[in-house]
Amino acid sequence: MYYKTKVKGVARIPPKLFEKELSKAVTEQLKDDYVGQITADLGKVIAILEVKDISEGTLIAGDGAAYYKCIFTVLHFEPEINELVEGDIKDIAKFGAFIDFGPFEGMVHISQTMDDFVSFSKSGSLTGKESNKSLKVGDKVRARIVAISYKDPRGPKIGLTMRQPYLGKLEWIEEQIKAEKKAAKKAAKKEK
Repeated sequence: MYYKTKVKGVARIPPKLFEKELSKAVTEQLKDDYVGQITADLGKVIAILEVKDISEGTLIAGDGAAYYKCIFTVLHFEPEINELVEGDIKDIAKFGAFIDFGPFEGMVHISQTMDDFVSFSKSGSLTGKESNKSLKVGDKVRARIVAISYKDPRGPKIGLTMRQPYLGKLEWIEEQIKAEKKAAKKAAKKEK
């Protein structure tokens, strides 16, 4: 989920930025330091929106840079358990599919792709035995986040499922909704 959060931090302004106006130098350095970073507290920082309250600078002997405590607002995406995400299938492997959804990528295990026995084909798709449904690179899908691990500092591992109603390939969801509407009309006619 996307959030806008106030953060307290310190901007280390190197000498090359001393010629700039302080607020611009601090904003530029915060962008370099935070945008694209992933933490367990914030998820992935997307943008620095506003910098407020810049304190007086502090110098540390032998460093040459100035340090400024500040409060700034960040836009960040923090994945949450049970959150629904939509994205594109980026890659398919024998064990599942990788889904790119905005700032992150998640993996749906082959057993969680659909309510069917699923096999990996030589053409690089996942196909259901009974339903004949298939998933391939580029398909648009909806999934639910079921696991998040921040052990790797470069990015969290996000586990997804598509084995629940209204999840899976977007075309499947549309077909399911049409079938339910048709069944509801048919049931309404019977009652009359």
